[in-house]
Amino acid sequence: MAKMKIKKGDTVRVIAGKDKGKEGKVLVVDHKNERVIVEGANMATKHVRSQNGLGQSGIIHQEAPIHVSNVMLLHDGQPTRVGIKEEVKTVDGKQVTVRTRFAKKTGEVID
Repeated sequence: MAKMKIKKGDTVRVIAGKDKGKEGKVLVVDHKNERVIVEGANMATKHVRSQNGLGQSGIIHQEAPIHVSNVMLLHDGQPTRVGIKEEVKTVDGKQVTVRTRFAKKTGEVID
């Protein structure tokens, strides 16, 4: 399983599938299945039955998961691939490895 470079709260663009070109914020990241849920993209219809006659029944529309390979991070409004830089820093006499994400298109640090 590869390290996922998309995080919750990132703005992404869908680059493949029926919602190609749509942009939205990442709501949920599923590391195990390598999927993300993007706000307003890949809408699915779900039929809901009321629970014990108390809740509202009907048809609801909600976002379904998309594979992470079908989305691309937006940095300054432009889609870009994401790289990871590792730096070794000394903090209080201990060496600590710090990982930062960067946009491959511009080289700027994202986080």
